[in-house]
Amino acid sequence: MKFFKIFTIGLLFFSVSFTQAQVSSKLKGVLEKLGSAADTTKKSTTSTTKPSTTSATITTTEANSAIKQALGNGLQESIKLLAVKDGYLGDAVVKIMMPQEAQKVEKALRSVGMGSLCDQFITSMNRAAETAVSEAGTVFVNSLSKMTIKDAYAILLSGQQNAATTYFKTTTNTELTSRFTPIIQSAMGKNNVADYWGQLTSAYNRLPFSNKVETNLTAYVTQRAIDGLFVKVADQELKIRQNIGGTRSTDVLSKVFGWVDKQ
Repeated sequence: MKFFKIFTIGLLFFSVSFTQAQVSSKLKGVLEKLGSAADTTKKSTTSTTKPSTTSATITTTEANSAIKQALGNGLQESIKLLAVKDGYLGDAVVKIMMPQEAQKVEKALRSVGMGSLCDQFITSMNRAAETAVSEAGTVFVNSLSKMTIKDAYAILLSGQQNAATTYFKTTTNTELTSRFTPIIQSAMGKNNVADYWGQLTSAYNRLPFSNKVETNLTAYVTQRAIDGLFVKVADQELKIRQNIGGTRSTDVLSKVFGWVDKQ
């Protein structure tokens, strides 16, 4: 009962809320940069008419231009999808749920009518992720600027539908973690969520025969936010590779990815 009391008192006093205006304002700058990075050579390759047919060969310039355009467009769209209210919470694929170690605690609470408290806790984690994800724009711009011709060809010809996503995981995960962590920590700290989580885990760990729960909540939400972002990036990459919805919208995209299709 002590465990339930601590959990109830703690969670009743917190809620995390971020307005659409705040998210939109922060996103504007980074998405403009990301779009600019993706369109470095777009002026010379974009056509308002039907994209040209593919050719037997492509140049290194075309390969580099195409992969950066494709990735810039896909990354921008992924951030837009997630950096809004319910971007994470409303998407079952990326929604952040209770840490695995705490799911048995959640089950027990729901069984005694405390489901709304669990929902409030889950909502607060997702709201923090929705706020932090806008930081990904700057990180991706930086990664795109460092991409080499060798990287571009490796992504194009790997045979893997998520090769670009894998590349970005490798080159950005550390920086994303560094940027996301203080934002998520601040978002949850405003209402003492971390403190309540510490009380919750301490109380639960004192229960007889309990498996110890030691989840670092900030680290958990940060990693889940990044994981969810890359799920969306992979979705966008697949659309471009399969030309779903006419995503090969410029001559160079049509030419280069058409060439890849034939390899």
